[in-house]
Amino acid sequence: MKAVRWYGYAEVKVEDVDDPRIEEPRDAIVKITSTAICGSDLHLYDKYVPTMMKGDVLGHEPMGEVVEVGSGVSNLKVGDRVVVPFNIACGECWFCQQEEYSLCDRSNPNAKMAAAMMGQAPGGAFGYSHLTGGYPGGQAEYLRVPFADVGPLKIENGLPDEKVLFLSDIFPTGYMAAENANIRKGDTVAVWGCGPVGQLTIKSAWMLGAGRVIAIDRVPERLALAEREGKAETINFDDGDSVYERLMEMTNGRGPDSAIDCVGTEAHAGGSPDAILDKAKAALMLGTDRPHVLREAIRSCRKGGTVSVPGVYIGFLDKIPFGALMNKGITIKTGQTPVKKYYHKLLKMIEDGEIDPSFIITHRLPLEEAPEAYRTFRAKKDGCIKVVLKP
Repeated sequence: MKAVRWYGYAEVKVEDVDDPRIEEPRDAIVKITSTAICGSDLHLYDKYVPTMMKGDVLGHEPMGEVVEVGSGVSNLKVGDRVVVPFNIACGECWFCQQEEYSLCDRSNPNAKMAAAMMGQAPGGAFGYSHLTGGYPGGQAEYLRVPFADVGPLKIENGLPDEKVLFLSDIFPTGYMAAENANIRKGDTVAVWGCGPVGQLTIKSAWMLGAGRVIAIDRVPERLALAEREGKAETINFDDGDSVYERLMEMTNGRGPDSAIDCVGTEAHAGGSPDAILDKAKAALMLGTDRPHVLREAIRSCRKGGTVSVPGVYIGFLDKIPFGALMNKGITIKTGQTPVKKYYHKLLKMIEDGEIDPSFIITHRLPLEEAPEAYRTFRAKKDGCIKVVLKP
């Protein structure tokens, strides 16, 4: 089969690899009909995430048709259409029983490696380094799905792939980001980053009762989409005034009630001194992350407010204003999204017409064009916001 494989900094290739096969009774094999490139994939592409190995198959936003099931899978049958969550979860351990599926204790075969870095290990994930198990990802023609009796979501309503594909990751991630922000009716919510997760976070903030949403980015197409589809006020951080000053002006000096960092480790911030230092340290391998947005969100958030962090961070962050966090009484919430906890609820919203997540798609390409798609997405060329690949 064809698959997208990682070969180091800014290098992916579409190559032939062995077809996946049933390895455990609870496995299924899914023929991929649609898959996507996620902003988190760019952290792999830019070589920020450790433990990647040359030839690893990428991708964690897939869906398709079941073509084979193991003897332990009774809830799926050949021919079923399924969305496959990016997290791999056993459904039986203590964390899965608490619906913390992204923290599964049994799905990460490299748990000791991850625990040495983090204290405890997250669960397994498709196509996202050996820290999360080294599982081949879904940017491929076929995918082996472990614990297939737990993870996949059956699509039985005839909805097209593009309306439900993002239930694999970014729609639940955006929704949880807004939920974690403790939004009360009428609150002002500031969202840093108008990429795919940011756009769906904006939509989710409104659904959870926000009275005002302010979106922050510098890419004109993304800001325009946030205004048009997300009904957000916008700040272009390249315009001159600091984001902090603009937010203080827009909120009469109080700050937003909730601040959501949808950017994560590779933040840009024009000529901001801390961002320049972050970039230099990362280039010299003296730092793992560029957390300018997280610093700005903490500083901007109102006293007693909440900072929600769906953006991916890798390791050890420098110069985080913890004094501001503590003295202002700010709550901070973060984590990899336990997709299964949310996908039934969000599928119902799609079915009822409350939201159509496909509004973020700008590029639809065959799998063979993945290398160029990665370059376009990374450079934000051609108005690229979200790429869907078709094997």
